[in-house]
Amino acid sequence: MISLEEIIKNGERDNVEFKEFLSRDIHLKKDKFFGLASQMKYRVLQGNGRALYLIGVSDDGSIVGLSKENLEESLYVLKKIVEYLNLRFKEKKIIKFNKKLVALVVIEKNIEKEHLIVGTAGHVDHGKSTLVGTLISGILDDGRGKTRLFLDTQKHEIERGLSADLSYAVYGFKSDGRVIRLRNPMNKKEKAKIVEEADKLISFVDTVGHEPWLRTTIRGIVGQRLDYGLLCIACDDGITHITKEHLGLMLAMELPVIIALTKIDKVDKKRRREVEKELERLLSIVGKIPKFIRSREDIETLPSFWETRTIIPVIGVSSKTGEGLELLDRLFYIIPKRITNHEVKKDFLMYIDKIYKVEGVGRVVSGSIKQGTVKSGDKLYIGPVSNGEFREVRAGSIEVHHLRTDMAKAGEIVGIAVKGLDFEPRRGMILTKIKNLKAVWEFEAEIIVLNHPTKITKGYEPVVHLETIAEAATVEPLDSEFLAAGDKGRVKMKFKYHPYYITEGQKFVFREGKTKGIGIVTKVL
Repeated sequence: MISLEEIIKNGERDNVEFKEFLSRDIHLKKDKFFGLASQMKYRVLQGNGRALYLIGVSDDGSIVGLSKENLEESLYVLKKIVEYLNLRFKEKKIIKFNKKLVALVVIEKNIEKEHLIVGTAGHVDHGKSTLVGTLISGILDDGRGKTRLFLDTQKHEIERGLSADLSYAVYGFKSDGRVIRLRNPMNKKEKAKIVEEADKLISFVDTVGHEPWLRTTIRGIVGQRLDYGLLCIACDDGITHITKEHLGLMLAMELPVIIALTKIDKVDKKRRREVEKELERLLSIVGKIPKFIRSREDIETLPSFWETRTIIPVIGVSSKTGEGLELLDRLFYIIPKRITNHEVKKDFLMYIDKIYKVEGVGRVVSGSIKQGTVKSGDKLYIGPVSNGEFREVRAGSIEVHHLRTDMAKAGEIVGIAVKGLDFEPRRGMILTKIKNLKAVWEFEAEIIVLNHPTKITKGYEPVVHLETIAEAATVEPLDSEFLAAGDKGRVKMKFKYHPYYITEGQKFVFREGKTKGIGIVTKVL
């Protein structure tokens, strides 16, 4: 390790930080803590995955030194920040100086692969699938949506030029920030290679922009374990009612949002400013502040919007000319995984989104893992079936973006072959390691009615979208005879056709043709 004197002589710089004293009472408070976390993230990035912290040294390089108790307190705070960012203490050295102590700490990125899941949304023909296709391949679009074909799309979607179901895509980064893209986007082995080689993965869940398939978009935003939402707004078209609905869904699910102003090559500076002003007005209504990203420096100094969620980064991009794509790449490299180590340590649980029958493998279920880890050969439970039971099965082969793996963890999109299955699984069921779970028919919730022309009274029957569940349910207001648009109140809800596994605290959307409101489960009955 480099000497203390040499570090101090060169002063604070890219990946070197001096801290005089870190207090539990002061620096673990929300604002201070997030500020220190952003600073540490920046230092580690500037050091290509490695930062050096000196504790007991003032900003100007003066050696102050600390008592044993104060040094231990400072290291405790530093460790909390390190854990929060999923970094690690590589090395620690305590140095005596004039009867006081100074600590020299090396902090590094975890070797473990970081995997972000980003849900994309936006009005039809606002270029979201094209943007994702360009990001994962590095190939510029031809202006007619050529790169959207690089996503996992179906034949009829390609022919019509419209997405009708969720699509998936992936690209990644090395630890030093170098981008790894698909050399041959149509080759599944290429995707597996990226999953294997990248130190950080970005998985896109590309939703549907066409209004008749809005329920599929809701499934993508509500039913996946997303880290971030990427909302695309075309500069030539501007903000539409679908834009507002998609933004509302992301905010209702408490997702940190990034906005891409697409097709900037099609408009002049005046039109772009008009769209930005319109966006500022829209975001101010919901208490959000846009941060327009014009340069790499804007990204390096960006506050931790993924925690406060007050700020929304906005980047102008063109999939045709490539403008703004480097900034979007850098943003994805910098932003952290939001799932915590605590969620990884829980027992495995995944809501089933898609079901396949694969020749030579059998039945495969896919989704994003909500919590825990799963390994090939694990004993699992699937259900509930119609009578409320959970059936015992075993995990067969596991794939992450076509890469065969022995284990997958919370926050990853996976396909799991299910062995010993004696019935046809449904979307909305769970696959889990947890025994003796209870199937739920009825629950209490607190809802907000956003848009409803008449009164919601006992017997009202919307479709509830919760995780990957999409099921008709009856509603009964508990504190009043009815609820109307703008009202907030407690209700009892009952699934109409099947029981499901749900827990208190889960958020949901309810629809009747259009989105009528949002809610949170307060009590399972």
